[in-house]
Parts: sequence; C-alpha cells; structure tokens
Amino acid sequence: MASSRTLGTFRLPPLPTIREIIKLFRLQAVKQLSQNFLLDLRLTDKIVRKAGNLTNAYVYEVGPGPGGITRSILNAGVAELLVVEKDSRFIPGLQMLSDAAPGKLRIVHGDVLTFKIERAFPESLKRQWEDDPPNVHIIGNLPFSVSTPLIIKWLENVSQRNGPFAYGRTRMMLTFQKEVAERLTATTGSKQRSRLSIMAQYLCDVQHILTIPGQAFVPKPEVDSGVVHFTPLTRPRIEQPFKLVEKVVQNAFQFRRKYCHRGLGMLFPEARRLESTGKLLELADVDPTLRPTQLTVSHFKSLCNVYRKMCDEDPHLFAYNFREELRQKSKKEDDKQSCRL
Repeated sequence: MASSRTLGTFRLPPLPTIREIIKLFRLQAVKQLSQNFLLDLRLTDKIVRKAGNLTNAYVYEVGPGPGGITRSILNAGVAELLVVEKDSRFIPGLQMLSDAAPGKLRIVHGDVLTFKIERAFPESLKRQWEDDPPNVHIIGNLPFSVSTPLIIKWLENVSQRNGPFAYGRTRMMLTFQKEVAERLTATTGSKQRSRLSIMAQYLCDVQHILTIPGQAFVPKPEVDSGVVHFTPLTRPRIEQPFKLVEKVVQNAFQFRRKYCHRGLGMLFPEARRLESTGKLLELADVDPTLRPTQLTVSHFKSLCNVYRKMCDEDPHLFAYNFREELRQKSKKEDDKQSCRL
C-alpha cells in the first residue's frame, strides 16, 4: 500500500487537454440535458481547493462529464475518487484518467439519483453524527436539470442520516445555476428567499463560495453558475420529519407575494381553513401579515411544531392536499353541469 506521503504528493502524468479529449471522443454537450463543460483547469483547481483539504480523502464526484474537475480532484492527493456518470459517451475519457491514476479512480456508469453511495466506501470512514465530519466529500458540476431535485433528495438524506450521510456529516460542494445558488443561501427578507433557502438552511451550514461566469463553460450557458458548500448541522434547526417541514414550507411560499397566512391556509380543508389558520399562526406566534420571504427559520420551527400537534390531534390532516380538494370540487361542478344538459 502506498504511504500517506505518496498519496499526498500524487500528480497525474501528462495527458491530453479536456478540449482534446472532447475532440478525440467527439463529445458534444446535449442542450436538452443542460450539459456544459468546464475546460479551464486553473478554474477547476480553484473549485476543488474550496472544498478544503482533500489529502487522503474519499471523494464522490457526480456528473464528471469529460473529467475537468475529476483531474483537479485527483491532483489534490485523494485516497480514492468515485465518479458516477450517466452518459456513456464520457466513460472512455474517464477510463483514460483511471489508467493514468491506478487504484485511485473508480468509475460507475449509473444515475446519481439512484446510486447507493452508502456502501461504496470503507466502513472505517463512518463517524458519529456529533463528531467532526468524516473524510468523505461530495463534489459535482451538475447539469442544471438535475441539480434541484438532487439537492432536495440529499437534504432528505441529511435529515434521515442515510445515503451519503451514513458516514456522518458528509460535506458537499455543488455547482448550481447562479439563481439557485442565491436561493439556497438567501437570508431573511431577501428577494431570493424561497423554499430552497429554508430546506437547506434548517439542516446545513450553507455558503455560496464562488461565482463562475458563463463564458467559462463550453457551450456558454445563458446564466452564470454558483458553487455552494454544505456542511450538515449536528442538530437540525427544525426537529420535525422532513416531509412535514417540506409541506409547511412549500405551502408558505406558494403565494410568495401575499401575506403568509394565504399560503399557510392551504394546509387546511376549506371548511375550517380560516379557523385553523388563525390557530396555527396564533400558537406559533407568527404575524399573519408577514410575507413568506420575511419568515425566519425560527418562525418555521414554531409553525412546524404547532402543525405537528394539529396533525397528531387530527390523523387525516397531514394527508390533506388542497389541490385534490379543488379537483374534487371541480369534478362535482362538471357533473352538475352535465346533469343539467
């Protein structure tokens, strides 16, 4: 086995540039998949440095594409790099990197949304949740089309301490469309404050650490990108089930320009909406005339705690969906209309 010194000083041998790899394997970004490539290795080195000290770390890279960030991760002296790539066109170029870094790069042709990372790394890496984060990192320049559903999935994993977080408080550094990065890190009162802000910030310390101009990518996207770093908290700021928090937050923000009582009211059946909404806001000590963007994580903590008690008192409440009630109401109206005809 190589010594830690050897691991820490590893450098890739001379290889074709990313641009040459793209030409060699005739790779083209697929617009429908919102693919964009980072070719500047100085920039990918900078992104990887922002992840912290990766010497002897185990890294899970999602969406490596032609391998720009992959190279920078390998040059950071990692113990092992696991990449998961769905697009088979990129596998030969990644295999070239694997051949140049024997025993360091493991390639999985698969989908990050379904890949079971919790069994991929040694058991010895696992840490107690209250301990320092494990020596496991997630890094990814994700296609914009999958970045939001993937971070929601991983935030749910954080809440349940499974998936990538079976090892402990695994840190993540991910690239998003700049607007999404700003939503994830938006503070109370900001125009960008959103469902994503609350869902990320109640579970993690979230930092927008770098903006990448669109011209750094090939092909150039219409928007810039933002690199966001996540460190799961030892204790979530809202100690309720993820799905319950998600439901309260989603409803609050669906009418983001109106007072918060408007969206929160949709948590309750129409017949008792006014009364139940008033009770929720009163017991949570939340001003009904605040806009959703003005609600703090503490406000949402109180709202979720009270809503949980209301659900415990009424077992059918959590399953209530106002859209389903609207559909049923509309169907009845259509049936009445048909009878008249």
